[in-house]
Amino acid sequence: MYRSLPAATLALFAIVGHAQDFPARAISLIVPNPPGGMNQIHAQPLGAVIEKLYKQPAPVLNKPGGTAAAGTAFVANQTPDGYNVLVTTPNLYLAIEKDKLFGIKSPYTLEQLAPVALLSADPLAFCVQTENSIKSIKELVAAAKAKQGAMSFSSSGPYGITHVPAAMFLDAAGIKMRHVPTTGGGPAVIQLLGGHVDMHDGGLAAVFPHIKSGKLRALGLTDVKRSAALPEVPTMKEVGLDVEAYLWVGLFTTAGVPEATLVKLREVIRKSVADPLFQDAMAKSQVVVDYRDAPDFRKFFDADYKRLAVAVKAIGRLEDHAK
Repeated sequence: MYRSLPAATLALFAIVGHAQDFPARAISLIVPNPPGGMNQIHAQPLGAVIEKLYKQPAPVLNKPGGTAAAGTAFVANQTPDGYNVLVTTPNLYLAIEKDKLFGIKSPYTLEQLAPVALLSADPLAFCVQTENSIKSIKELVAAAKAKQGAMSFSSSGPYGITHVPAAMFLDAAGIKMRHVPTTGGGPAVIQLLGGHVDMHDGGLAAVFPHIKSGKLRALGLTDVKRSAALPEVPTMKEVGLDVEAYLWVGLFTTAGVPEATLVKLREVIRKSVADPLFQDAMAKSQVVVDYRDAPDFRKFFDADYKRLAVAVKAIGRLEDHAK
């Protein structure tokens, strides 16, 4: 006599079957910024490798708006099936901490997102123009103290990943500098190249070409170890300043994806990151691949979040940037 299977058993079979077939269609890589920048640098070759290895499209979809909030909220509210992957930076949580300062309800929560993998974690490089006589962090601090707040620095925007580490530096050094926010990492570097500000702390991918060309001089890095790309540049901790921050790029998907599918997605990313096509693309952009699977990424993320959340609270409310 035929007996139907329990609904729970059928659901389990469906999940296992779904995971075995994954990816059975396009995996969308969501970049919550305009084209260009660190997220795009990672997403484009990653999508190309996924398509090569798994014979499924992996389009990069730019969904800018609200300092990356719009694209992040898009992924956070999708069906939890693993086919929408957010490519993001620390702005993921910096936006939430900024909203807390102003009593604003964020359009997403971190609980709506599940970590997939860390792709890279570059330090920020504190730079000045090479025409500037300042040649070290110690000299930069001395100059800022002597000019009593007259010096300036550019950032990619209020409470963003280049503003917060700069604020950490000012606090650790006991100095004041005027903040000149811009609309992104590229414009912030341009401000320094044009001599409109005295300093900028940019990711290596953004500032290294200008350091190599001789236009910018790197004074200090926000990593705990020196960079192979700039071995002569000390870390901020080496010069006595407790400043640690990273312009990392990581992947998240919608929370609630069945565990078997999530494991399969993580496998897709692991194999794709190891592919020479992705590795070569990162090397050309001066990005050091620092792949970490979800459990290790979660540990890194939690420590990084805790560190920079304290810094955002220390900055406090910038009334002109409540929105």
